[in-house]
Amino acid sequence: MSAARHSSAVQLKTEMEKRTMDFSLTQEQRAWQLKARKFAAEHIRPLSLKREQVADPKETWDWDLIRKGSEMGFRTLVVPKKFGGHEVDFVTQALVMAELAKADSAISKAFSQNWKWSHLISSSCNDDQKERFLKPFVADHSYVIGSASTEPNSGSDNRYPPAGSKFGYRLKAEREGSDWILNGEKCFIANGGIGKLFFVSARTDFTVPAREGMTVFLVPGDTPGFRFGKRFNKAGWRFYQNAELIFENARVPSANVVGQVNQGSKVRTGAATEFSDFELACNALGVCEDACESALHYARTTVRHGQALVNQQTIQLAISRMHMETEALRTYCMRAAWEMDNELHDSPNIILLMNYSSDVIQRVTSFNLDVHGAHGGAVPAYADKLVRDGIIWTHLAGDNTQRLKVMKRFPQKAA
Repeated sequence: MSAARHSSAVQLKTEMEKRTMDFSLTQEQRAWQLKARKFAAEHIRPLSLKREQVADPKETWDWDLIRKGSEMGFRTLVVPKKFGGHEVDFVTQALVMAELAKADSAISKAFSQNWKWSHLISSSCNDDQKERFLKPFVADHSYVIGSASTEPNSGSDNRYPPAGSKFGYRLKAEREGSDWILNGEKCFIANGGIGKLFFVSARTDFTVPAREGMTVFLVPGDTPGFRFGKRFNKAGWRFYQNAELIFENARVPSANVVGQVNQGSKVRTGAATEFSDFELACNALGVCEDACESALHYARTTVRHGQALVNQQTIQLAISRMHMETEALRTYCMRAAWEMDNELHDSPNIILLMNYSSDVIQRVTSFNLDVHGAHGGAVPAYADKLVRDGIIWTHLAGDNTQRLKVMKRFPQKAA
């Protein structure tokens, strides 16, 4: 190990040793956890499977549920208090995401998606932009936010581009007076079709690699020249809306540029940068908890050949493995949340957390399906739903192989 790398590793270890890692919950954290658990039990679980089975992807969304959750604070959970939000810490966010996901993963994501971009407005937008966008966001229970990055020929490679690559974003933004004119298309965009505000990544300089010639714009849903296209019909996360965003001479004022022109890759900084991977891992935790409870309940209440399934060794081993992996994921998520709250967040660690959650959720939901296989051939709809939701993790914010390749950028992890 080089002297510089050794010094960096020692410094991080010293900072960790200065603080006691305490996973006991404060009264406020516990209150939010119980509030989310109650909301999930009373409002999400009763309609989860019903909404998931709606055939038309445009109709799976339920505004009444979103408004109820918003009234309880789940949409504006991370907005600073001075703008009317609750400004909760990352541990609380982890708890709430897991509790909501335990009733429905896609509905949990429908709320936390707004936290991701609330974080970004708070950390990267100027005072004028915060005033113009945070206040109406807080005031309107139907105001949801998205980010437009993925394009038909450009996806997660924008997040982890090959060094020096000039490929990537093709959505073009050209200056015209004090405005920018956007032309192009985005696809598979979260909250597409329903969102009132989008962070749009556009190419403002095609002569340099994408990360050096990209600019982020705040684009309201009612911007002239901007419209929604196709809603995507997904195997899992069916409640959660994904759609095409189409820009045809969409006019966006320069005042809506986030950060600096051609420096969009520098917009996301600090713990907010890692929130996406952290968010997905905590969501996976909730799904795994649900699968564990579902499998155990089924095994205890189902009799085959004169005895409860739970007495069969194969079933016992499957359920034990499910609980073991879920508890390991819980510890990893809470450690990451604590580190983010104490400003000790470590980008490689969050990347590894996301990868681990992707593996765990698919193994645990598959075990749950196996346990329910004793049903007699017909797969119970809810066990099937958890598997389909879990499959979504294979392509969220890139895939596991891609993220592991990026670890070479963090040599201290190889020390």
